[in-house]
Amino acid sequence: MLNLQEVDWSSLPEPGDDGAANHLSGTVMPNVELLSTDNEIVNLGKLEGWSVLFFYPMTGQPGTPLPDGWDEIPGARGCTPQACAFRDLVKELTSKGVRAVYGISTQTTAYQVEAVKRLHLPFPLLSDSDLILTKRLQLPTFRVKDMVLIKRLTLVLKNSEVKRLFYPVFPPDQNPADVIKFLDSSHIES
Repeated sequence: MLNLQEVDWSSLPEPGDDGAANHLSGTVMPNVELLSTDNEIVNLGKLEGWSVLFFYPMTGQPGTPLPDGWDEIPGARGCTPQACAFRDLVKELTSKGVRAVYGISTQTTAYQVEAVKRLHLPFPLLSDSDLILTKRLQLPTFRVKDMVLIKRLTLVLKNSEVKRLFYPVFPPDQNPADVIKFLDSSHIES
């Protein structure tokens, strides 16, 4: 698997809980269809069983600099470590009854395909580049240049209903382990 440099999270600003995602607890996902990097349409309102949706601002690409001041934006850094941590724990999540894991950003599917291949992700990424889901759920966002990006958050769903919200998520690479702890403490059944 891909080896990533360890990130010194203590050197980055930690995001605070601004309450911008509180309304998501208990929400039922709307019938919004998003294109996946598997070239499939995923309707989030029709998910069955347990699912994990992790929303992230954007993945970088090798050789392309991140936006100016990226590391100073609380919670912006860490998309690749978070995705790779989900990659590394996806079998454990599956063994706990999770049927689907999706990463979601406002990046285009074409952009996301590069990340799936480079990071060897065993799950698809979903594109909300038209901000349909972002607006319907009133997801917390921030702007960088001309981009609207989703603040990092994770939803654990049962039959498309949010059973657990993780927001803010920091450090991002610990998020999958926190999801597993939730699943263990919930004594879920698939």
